[in-house]
Amino acid sequence: MRSAYDILNLMSFFTAGPKEVRAWTIRKGMTAPQAAGVIHSDLERGFIRAEVMKYKDFIDLKSEHACREAGKLFVEGKNYIVEDGDIMHIRFNV
Repeated sequence: MRSAYDILNLMSFFTAGPKEVRAWTIRKGMTAPQAAGVIHSDLERGFIRAEVMKYKDFIDLKSEHACREAGKLFVEGKNYIVEDGDIMHIRFNV
């Protein structure tokens, strides 16, 4: 699967909430608003910012709260290039 993603220039990012964790497939090099648009066009149109944790930090620290306390949760704007495995909370207003 990883080889197929590399050949097709794809990667994944994650969204997480109280009811669901989901992986989203996007093209490498997409900005945060473009990645949000994969979920729903309204998220791209009303994009404000993304709160981002790295997958490795989340696994090492074991929770979003611990990532926040350790300074490993970042607020990124419209120019942020999403990286493979990012865990994002997308803030928007439509």
